[in-house]
Amino acid sequence: MHSTITRLSRRALPAVAAAALLAACAGTGGSTGAASTAPTAAPASASAAASADPAAPASAPTPTPTPTPTPTVKPTGQADPALQPFYGQKLAWAACKDDPATAKTDESAVQCATLKVPLDYADPSSGETLDVAVARIPAARPEQRTGSLLVNPGGPGGTGVGMVQRGQKDYDGPLHDHFDIVGFDPRGVGGTVPVKCLDDKARDAWLATDTPGPDHGKLLADACQAKYAKLLPFVGTRNTARDMDVLRGALGDPGLNYLRLSYGTYLGSVYAEEFPDRAGRLVLDGASDRSTSLVQHNIEQFTGFERSFRLFAAGCVTKTPCPLGKDPDAAPKKLADFLDGLKDKPLTTTDGRKVTATAAWNGVIDSLNDEQGYADLRTVLTMAMNQGKGDYLMALADGAVGRDTKGGYKVSADAYTAVHCADTVMAPTEAELQAQLAELAAKAPLVTAHNPAAALFDPDCRSWPFRSAEKPHPIKAEGSAPIVVVGSTGDAATPYAWSERLAGSLARGVLLTREGEGHTAYGRSACIREAVHSYLVDGTVPAAGTRCATDPAR
Repeated sequence: MHSTITRLSRRALPAVAAAALLAACAGTGGSTGAASTAPTAAPASASAAASADPAAPASAPTPTPTPTPTPTVKPTGQADPALQPFYGQKLAWAACKDDPATAKTDESAVQCATLKVPLDYADPSSGETLDVAVARIPAARPEQRTGSLLVNPGGPGGTGVGMVQRGQKDYDGPLHDHFDIVGFDPRGVGGTVPVKCLDDKARDAWLATDTPGPDHGKLLADACQAKYAKLLPFVGTRNTARDMDVLRGALGDPGLNYLRLSYGTYLGSVYAEEFPDRAGRLVLDGASDRSTSLVQHNIEQFTGFERSFRLFAAGCVTKTPCPLGKDPDAAPKKLADFLDGLKDKPLTTTDGRKVTATAAWNGVIDSLNDEQGYADLRTVLTMAMNQGKGDYLMALADGAVGRDTKGGYKVSADAYTAVHCADTVMAPTEAELQAQLAELAAKAPLVTAHNPAAALFDPDCRSWPFRSAEKPHPIKAEGSAPIVVVGSTGDAATPYAWSERLAGSLARGVLLTREGEGHTAYGRSACIREAVHSYLVDGTVPAAGTRCATDPAR
């Protein structure tokens, strides 16, 4: 399957020669080409919500109007008379606009539409709405069509529209035969009121600094508030889950069937919590468990990165080329010292950019998501460490943060921050902060030493212009159909323990395990794919304790 997106739009390194790495980091974004249609008798679209008045004054932190539900509160959704026009809208499907920048992909072979949703589900009659970009690949065998299957690449910040447009062959087989494959851009992402707070030059400087001051996070928060003050309280995961249910209704499906990766698993579990009676066959691959605080979530994730970093470095010394010597025990520290040393002695690229420690670490950690790219990573590090050439290491760093070869950025980085901060309460006391830093240093000493605060607060929501009312809690989704949670034992980005916890907290969670390294399982194991297809197509729930091997290296 296609690359998944985690954290700051990090993606797996393609298995290409090192000489092609700079080209591999070019952006692949394109127009969604969505065709717009308004729901019958729906409120008028509010342009203020979509564009967010740049002159809107900053305000003191206020709670989001989306409180965490309790098991005794039944969500209204389609039963709410004010929402019925949204659920009853008819989507006007038309060929997507082809993107000339993606010569090998014909986006016009996919159908696009626009879904209208309320800006604020607490006040759906206000007249303020958002247009959600949607794309679909109709079922290949209409006579066998079961319904729609929603897909999402993760992030938060990944574009579901782009995932469908550029991954048309990824679903060939049982899924495409039986389902319309449907992707959408969540609030703040891609074609759905994209959040982009800094211009490209400002983002270059903001991302590259190795010595962020106390106002580093505030700079981004203030820029986002200035542009998107009205939108920011409404971009969180729970509102996106509600958009998904409106989309389900507009598609005419009685239940939501869905295959989600990485952060998309959290979106899926929140949907099941909000609408357990409408949760159809859900598969959550690479679970993102949010039963703990974002800070604790980051500590656990960087613990996974630490493990993968050490594994890569120790294995490097048995391969050629490798710049880390011959001692597997010393190799991890040698690599970390080199990357940390870029703070004082950054490499310079041929176009004059500086490869800072922050940039280099971003690129290396991102590359740990795919063990099949380790050979390329060894080559890149050899050129940087032995030859002082920084271009390819910078290419990895650019790919990790969504920067193309022309210096333009995708919106995924700011969407990542906006969604996390809309979901998160972040106000640690000084004592809590010191304890968290100590835990991080003990569990991930190599990969976080260059900037432990940046790892702990990823993203930094401490200066965000409002405080979320969403509290971390285990998700049970009482009353749902079985939910298949897929975890990989060597997944650094979404550690296996998260899949275990989520499957254990769900009232009808079923854990399906892949043995092996790398982020997410569906694209790495034929055994996993067979089990996922059997559940989505036939409703066959995997047997408890099912474990699958990883496919041989391609």
